[in-house]
Amino acid sequence: MPKIAMIGAGSVVFTKTLMNDIMATEALRDSEFALMDPSENRLGKMEAFAKDVIRENNLPTKVWGTTDRRKAMDGADYVVIMIQVGGMDAFQADYEIPLKYGVDQCIGDSLSAGAIFRALRTIPVLMDIAKDMAELCPNAIMLNYANPMAANCWALGTVPGLQFVGLCHGVQTTMDLIAGYVGLKKDEIDYTAAGINHMAWFLKLEKDGKDLYPTLREKFEKPEYYINEKVRGEVFRHFGYFMTESTGHLSEYLPWFRKNRKALDMYCDMPDFGGATGAYYKYGRMLEEKFRTTDPLSIESKDLTPRSAEYCSYIIEAKETGKIFKLNGNVRNDGYITNLPNGSCVEIPMFVDKMGLHPTVVGNLPAQLAAVNLTNVNAQGLTVQAALTGDPELVAAAIALDPLTSAVCTLYEAREMAREMFAAEARWLPQFAGKTMKAVPVIDIPADVVPAEVPVDPALAIANRFGKLANA
Repeated sequence: MPKIAMIGAGSVVFTKTLMNDIMATEALRDSEFALMDPSENRLGKMEAFAKDVIRENNLPTKVWGTTDRRKAMDGADYVVIMIQVGGMDAFQADYEIPLKYGVDQCIGDSLSAGAIFRALRTIPVLMDIAKDMAELCPNAIMLNYANPMAANCWALGTVPGLQFVGLCHGVQTTMDLIAGYVGLKKDEIDYTAAGINHMAWFLKLEKDGKDLYPTLREKFEKPEYYINEKVRGEVFRHFGYFMTESTGHLSEYLPWFRKNRKALDMYCDMPDFGGATGAYYKYGRMLEEKFRTTDPLSIESKDLTPRSAEYCSYIIEAKETGKIFKLNGNVRNDGYITNLPNGSCVEIPMFVDKMGLHPTVVGNLPAQLAAVNLTNVNAQGLTVQAALTGDPELVAAAIALDPLTSAVCTLYEAREMAREMFAAEARWLPQFAGKTMKAVPVIDIPADVVPAEVPVDPALAIANRFGKLANA
């Protein structure tokens, strides 16, 4: 009977999906679920619902709830992470403060000013969980669903001996989309996808050894197809490979699509998660208001349904039974992608069996794809260092290098935005207590100021002279 600790089980809809997947798997029906959440109200509803499902389906599964994280993890075989530190109040600051500075986010949970602060709140909690795992369940596998995935998993990769994988559904859902574009069933397509979370690239798309990219490229030159995925389609057309993330997400990770009204109208005019401003935050608030008066579990069926596309149940099944499962997972880059930094987080093909997690080596990405990934990796790395050290100056640097922020803000504006976010979110950022970002004010240059005479190296003086001659 594998023990599965679910941390953040108050995320009722997602917890319900993962538990259904596991209970719908014949080999896992005798599992024990330890549900943990600090909210007794939400936790109690999830536990009661799960017990009803078990009873009505006559399952041998066991479930119990606790607000004590260590109790839930004690002796666990798997630790599933679904936390959102700070909840919707922190998310509100993540969204509204950057918007004042012109940083227009659609999702704000992976890379952007808001996502950087989400990482600063989340990473210390993950590190505490990893520390407890080393003591209470040292052989357990952590399955992380908490965003921002890449920064969180980069931090987890610094913990010696921790078995973990970060899970996302971008590859699976994008394969559904690609199959529709090329007119095939998903299981007919052989593919290799690799890169970083939410920016992995389909390096190969084939059916029976035949390259499917010519068909996909042809479709994306047609307006009726292109309009469905403008941002992803435009990146595909310019960089040559299709990516795993949708318009709403991808528009935030690059400097070209949300920097002004013209760009937003051109590329991000689809409703909701097609690029709309604040779509994810507004959706979260809508659900929060709805669930104040309606228990979402009260309208959910207690019948077991077929498994979802989420990887969790398949990984546990593979580890418990030896039935090999292939997936794309987020892991520490130990030479798996050779032109992205070692130690960073990469999303790569891997497989699971009774022996555990087995990442595979991809090698070099095409140079232009690695370059696009690196624009995000640089900000992720600074964010991780800031979260682990409590250095606010690294936060200022990460915010400044965020592609969306740098497309619309000066360095001064980026720093002031970070300062305001620190003030709004201080209660969730204990590692920065007592520390402040240095003030770097704008220098006022009077109209009559004369440049100072500064001694220079003779060789540099010669170079300057040639420059003056060239401009004369």
